[in-house]
Amino acid sequence: MTSKVTYNGELRTTCIHLKSDNEIITDAPLDNNGLGRAFSPTDTVATGLASCMMTIMGIKARDLNVDLKGAVVEVTKYMASDPRRISKIEANFLLPAGIAQKDRTILQRVADTCPVHHSLHPDIEKVITYNWVQG
Repeated sequence: MTSKVTYNGELRTTCIHLKSDNEIITDAPLDNNGLGRAFSPTDTVATGLASCMMTIMGIKARDLNVDLKGAVVEVTKYMASDPRRISKIEANFLLPAGIAQKDRTILQRVADTCPVHHSLHPDIEKVITYNWVQG
């Protein structure tokens, strides 16, 4: 078993990662009867995409002896209705400027192959932008 999710009432869950005992709280979003006090379940999906892409980049960066520490991904999730679903995820990467073009290309290609990217439904539009700007 990977995790345990407990419903706390008031449209809130507590999610426990069993190996580490780390915890994520989710709330229903304001636009779906919730209080929006924490990540919504769909927020965690969109954020999981960015986290997975950055992790895969980190693995390859280590192999290339490239430092990505401090890199940031700005994530925006868009919802659609009928049925209610994630329609688009934008991930705007802000990455260190001092990385060679060859390594940038390799890192972008591996990020685009992350497991979450391949697991999301093909109808979800994914807009991924890589900006090599951080000094």
